[in-house]
Amino acid sequence: MILRPRYLEIFRTYRDVPLVKILAGIRRCGKSTILEMLAKELVSSGIAEDHIISMRYTSENFEDGMRSKEMYQGIKEKIKDDARYYLLLDEVQEIDGWEKAVNSLLEDANTDIYVTGSNSKLMSGEISTYLTGRYISIPVYTLSFAEYLEFKKGNKLSEKELLNEYIRLGGFPIVALGNFDERTSYQIVEGIYTSVITSDITKRHQVKNFDLFNRVVRYIVENVGKTFSANAIVKFLKSEGRALSVETVYNYLEWLEKAFVIYRCSRYDLQGKSVLKTQEKFYLADASLKYSIMGFNPKSIAAMLENLVYFELCRKGYEVYVGKNETKEVDFVAVQRDERIYVQVCRRLPEESDREVANLLEIKDHYPKYVVTLDELATGNVNGVKIMHLADFLLSESY
Repeated sequence: MILRPRYLEIFRTYRDVPLVKILAGIRRCGKSTILEMLAKELVSSGIAEDHIISMRYTSENFEDGMRSKEMYQGIKEKIKDDARYYLLLDEVQEIDGWEKAVNSLLEDANTDIYVTGSNSKLMSGEISTYLTGRYISIPVYTLSFAEYLEFKKGNKLSEKELLNEYIRLGGFPIVALGNFDERTSYQIVEGIYTSVITSDITKRHQVKNFDLFNRVVRYIVENVGKTFSANAIVKFLKSEGRALSVETVYNYLEWLEKAFVIYRCSRYDLQGKSVLKTQEKFYLADASLKYSIMGFNPKSIAAMLENLVYFELCRKGYEVYVGKNETKEVDFVAVQRDERIYVQVCRRLPEESDREVANLLEIKDHYPKYVVTLDELATGNVNGVKIMHLADFLLSESY
C-alpha cells in the first residue's frame, strides 16, 4: 500500500476528538484505501485489532436496502467492552438514515468514528439535524503531483516526464498504479465518470432527458477555467435549438457538485472585498475527466493547468476564489486565515512583461504574488512577483 501521508496527518490531528470525521470525494479517488491506511496506523500505535471495526456499505451488498437501526445494531454487537472502539465506515451514504446510527454510536458508546462517501446522500439535510457541530468534513481529492511521484517510485521516467504524464493522465490512483497507455487510462476514467453519472445523478434524481443533461456537462467541461453563468448555458442551448430552464441548469450544477465531479470557484471583488454571486468558474475533480469525455487536445492544456493549481491550493487548505480587480481578472485569490496569495497561471510566459505579471502588479498590497508556468526559462522575480515552474509550485510545502 502506498501511503498518502497528508491524510494521516489530518487523522492524527482529529484522532480521539469527539467529532465524526467525514471523508468525501469523487468515486475511486482513494477514500477506502485511506481508511485502510488509518487502520494500519491505529494497530501500529498499539490499538488492538478487535477494537477497530471496519465496515463497507456498498449498494451491491445491500440491494434490498439497509436501515439505520440495522446499521446501528450490527456495529453495536461488535462492541464487547467499555474501551474505545475505532469505527471505519466506508460508503455510508448507501444506508438510509446513516446519520442517526452514527449519532447514536457517538453518544451511546466509547467510539472514534470515521466515515467516507462519494455522493449527495452523504451530505443530505439530515446531517444538519443529527450531527450539527459534531462532525468535521475532510475533502479527499485525486492524487497531488507529490503523491503521483510516490506512486511512480522506481519508474525510469524523469520528473519532467512524469509531470507531463500527470497533466495528461490525471491523478486517479488506479491509473497511477498501472502502466496503462493513454487510451486505456481514459477508458478507465470514463468508466468512473459513467458510474458517477449513472449511480449518483441520473438514477438518484431521475433525469429524464439524459442527452440534454450530457450536453450541459460537456458545456461545463469545455469551459473549465472560464467564468460563466447558468443563463449563459441556457442561451447556448437555445442557439442549438434546445430548451432548458435556468432552474434546471442550477439543479444540474448542484448535482454535479454533490457528486464531487465539479468544484465551484466563486469570484472575489478585490476592491469591495466581497464574494460575488455571478460569473463563477468550475473545475473538474480530475483533469483526466475532460480528456476521457472529449479526448486529449494540447490546446486545452492552459485551462487544465489552472485546474491543477486550483486543487493544489485546496489541498493546502486555502479557500480559493477567482479575483476581480476592477476590469482585470486574477486567476486565483487563495485565503488561509489572515494570509492570502495571488496566483496567475499560464502555459508560456513571453519575454516581455505581459498581462499575467501586470495584473498582479496592480494589486497594491504586501501579500505574495505568483505566476505559475510551464515555461522552464521564465522562472525568477519580476518587481516582487515570483515566477515559478508548475512542478515547483505543485511540490512546494508552503507559499
